[in-house]
Amino acid sequence: MIKRKKFPRIYFGWWAVVTGSFLNLWGAGYTVYGFGALFKPLSAELGFSRAVTSVASSIGRFGGGIEAPLTGWLTDRYGPKWIALFGVSLFGLGLILMKFVNSLWSFYLVWGVIVGTAANLSSGIPINTAIANWFVKKRGIALGIRVMISGVFALPIITWLIVNQGWRIANVVGGLVMLLVGLPLVWFFIRQHRPEYYGLLPDGATVATGSPEDTKQMIERGVEYAAEVEEIEFTLRQAIRTPAYWILILFQSVSMTSMSSLMVHFMPLLTDIGMTPTKAAATMTIVGFFSVVARFGGGFVADRLRKTHLRFFMGGACLLQAGGITIFLLNQTVAVVYPFLIPYFIGGGINMVLMSVIGGRYFGRKAFGSVRGSSAMFTMPLGMLLPVYFGWVFDTTDSYAIAFTAFAGLLVFTTALLILTPPPRAPTQVTDIRKLV
Repeated sequence: MIKRKKFPRIYFGWWAVVTGSFLNLWGAGYTVYGFGALFKPLSAELGFSRAVTSVASSIGRFGGGIEAPLTGWLTDRYGPKWIALFGVSLFGLGLILMKFVNSLWSFYLVWGVIVGTAANLSSGIPINTAIANWFVKKRGIALGIRVMISGVFALPIITWLIVNQGWRIANVVGGLVMLLVGLPLVWFFIRQHRPEYYGLLPDGATVATGSPEDTKQMIERGVEYAAEVEEIEFTLRQAIRTPAYWILILFQSVSMTSMSSLMVHFMPLLTDIGMTPTKAAATMTIVGFFSVVARFGGGFVADRLRKTHLRFFMGGACLLQAGGITIFLLNQTVAVVYPFLIPYFIGGGINMVLMSVIGGRYFGRKAFGSVRGSSAMFTMPLGMLLPVYFGWVFDTTDSYAIAFTAFAGLLVFTTALLILTPPPRAPTQVTDIRKLV
């Protein structure tokens, strides 16, 4: 018999979305957007070049790529709750330890290893898996809301703390907030299993009167429900045998991983062309609003597209990013900041949601964490090298132009490959949901 839980009237999956939203707001607020605000004051005080400072972000990418396959497997096998709790605790501790950083090795250890690893454990694979498990037909909306509460909205707070209290105290405050708010949210609102284990269906769909009470039968009912949107359960081994798996990895490496790498340099870029740190932070917040709308809108549209059409939507969003970069390359002044950043953030916002949506629609729920984790291992090299490459290009040419040109070309190339690759065919044998590999 199913062990029923007394959940609130609101479908419980939405509380996982609330939890993920906070972790995205505060976690990405520091590791993605906030690092750009920390970049100049930190490197100036410690005497680091831009390339050397960027290495910390790359170390985080390297660590994330190494541990992601294990994190994905553990999340699928044992559930996301305990992994997320550990990640949030580690994240808070890492930010607090930044107060004591006084050397290059300690900076790399704390920000690169501890904070970088914790970012993936706290608000990456485990939380996305939890949401993907509880939503199928509404997965795009759920993930869109989760990433709609963007870290860019925390950037003005982080910047104000840096300007008025210094970058060390800003990190301590960030760590305390993560521990005091993030830990309780994960403890109460992240569940170990998909909703069928609690007598519920994905999306809050109604279980008909007289429906089976056996867990196995509920799981079968959930599989049938997901099949209504062409979602089939792949094992990890079955997924990696499809061309779509590898093309999505390449696309993620260039579009999404590169976007987070570029975030390291956006704030320095804006101040280089004449903006004050406060105005640069305000600009990032304003354009971040367009990304927020795009994330929600992208999820809304994705839920209404057939599986075979999702890749065209993703490709179009990627071309928006390339178009924004091209505008900036033609006139690198404050006047084109918004024409550059708005389409770039819209495209990136759409794809931020679609990468998880398409992963679930292509390969199903049972190995969602394993598929996402294994792909992170392959996207890691580019994500690790790009921040350093951008810093090196600036250090040697006093401009980001060459790096942006190369990046725009990669965006167009990978978009063409994505559009030409159809969704994977159903595996010859669909196994039990407990068989992950």
